[in-house]
Amino acid sequence: MAKSKTIYEEEADCSKILFAIQDTLDLISGKWKIKVVGVLLYGKKNFTDLQHRINGLGAKMLSKELHDLEINGLITRTVNSTKPITVTYELTAYGHTLEPIIQALADWGTGHRHKITGR
Repeated sequence: MAKSKTIYEEEADCSKILFAIQDTLDLISGKWKIKVVGVLLYGKKNFTDLQHRINGLGAKMLSKELHDLEINGLITRTVNSTKPITVTYELTAYGHTLEPIIQALADWGTGHRHKITGR
């Protein structure tokens, strides 16, 4: 027979889950990071492509978000020897681990929009 957890063990489990959720939210928080990752799920893009695909995202903010994503190991930045020089961004294998999370957000959002608007 399995021993039931004490209230302290349950609280510890809950705290671990909340810490893990907070770590995830800290990484993908804000209006833009999750959208950048979502676009990069479809393949590598250059800076201008990203900016055009995400409405309202300015160059300065895009640059900051790309830098944060790179520091956290979610994307790679490749400087191409073209004239003019171009830079392409691509998800790393680690970045691709966000795909089920993004898909779940998209699925839930689609269902929610349908529930609220009927479309």
